[in-house]
Amino acid sequence: MSIDPIILTQQLIQRKSVTPADDGCLDLISSYLEPMGFVCHRLPFGDTDNLYALLGTDEPHLCFLGHTDVVPTGPLDRWTFDPFSGAIKDGHIYGRGAVDMKGGIAAFVAAISRVIQDADFSGSISILLTSDEEGPATNGTTRVVDWLKEKQEIITACIVGEPTSVTALGDTAKIGRRGSLNTIVTVSGKQGHVAYPHLAANPIPALIRYLHQLLSVPLDHGTDAFSPTNLEITSVDVGNPTTNMIPGSASARFNIRFNPLHTGESLKAHLNDVLDGIKADDKNALNWQLETRVSGEAFLCDHPPLHQLVKDAVGAVTGLTPDLNTTGGTSDARFMREICPCIEIGLKNATAHHVDERVAIEDLEQLTRVYEEILRNFGAVLRRYTIFKND
Repeated sequence: MSIDPIILTQQLIQRKSVTPADDGCLDLISSYLEPMGFVCHRLPFGDTDNLYALLGTDEPHLCFLGHTDVVPTGPLDRWTFDPFSGAIKDGHIYGRGAVDMKGGIAAFVAAISRVIQDADFSGSISILLTSDEEGPATNGTTRVVDWLKEKQEIITACIVGEPTSVTALGDTAKIGRRGSLNTIVTVSGKQGHVAYPHLAANPIPALIRYLHQLLSVPLDHGTDAFSPTNLEITSVDVGNPTTNMIPGSASARFNIRFNPLHTGESLKAHLNDVLDGIKADDKNALNWQLETRVSGEAFLCDHPPLHQLVKDAVGAVTGLTPDLNTTGGTSDARFMREICPCIEIGLKNATAHHVDERVAIEDLEQLTRVYEEILRNFGAVLRRYTIFKND
């Protein structure tokens, strides 16, 4: 049985799986995997449905990590086609999730259907899919990884199907990611009339000083593998509808994308140290509240055999050598890397989360062939590495 990645991509797009909804995507994928011999485990946690499907028991064990959930569509009237139709025009499949990342899932499942027919195929394959990657990411991959740890499941390496390519399929792969720290800072003072500032306590100047202090000194200058850590202010809110009133409170939100020179905890300490300096100069007895949440630590997966496996597969299909880097946002590789090395390789990301998200059929077919090459060769490549490492 050979699966058509075009048809499967359309079928997945037609399911309205806006995070954390799955809307039947995992049922559909299971219906393709089970006839090929996969044992499918459904793992619901909270509001999130997850799938872990395994074929084989031999080592090495290659896992594919992905997500079926998608971001909301935005204004429907701006789409050329219904975002859940999977319509085809001019060699592209249109729809929410076409590249992020239903097309990648379809390509990998189709590649499996072609490779397992090979008489010399060896090793084990698994697929881990969640429906909360685009949301809080609290009941998806991270919970399944805990389940795998409890089962003492040994995974040799992981391919993550996120859309990593930039201008041509296969030009970029991710071998790590920066960490992410989200912060809300709220300053409470005393509301009053602008003509009588001595009777009020304006929180805005203090908030401005705090933000300026955070931005005035670079956190670092980057490393060989990572760009410099950056702090981006995403919102400053006062909610003051008038011009003649000093507000009682002000708040700001910002995000820090950080490299391995920092951890979430070290950055929290830095934020509090800067705040202590601002408080020391405070003459208004303002009240401060700092809320922080780390959604992922920075990491780098240094695994040359896995890197070479992907490079060789991409080169054989496209003639390109992928640039291995750590740019972009977070992905669920931040959870999977706790149990095995990961590399991300997938479709072009130019239309991910955009209106008229779409995937070129040519790219989808090429990615399927790249995944085929990886599946045909991972057994020999990773087995040699394991033997060498244990000698």
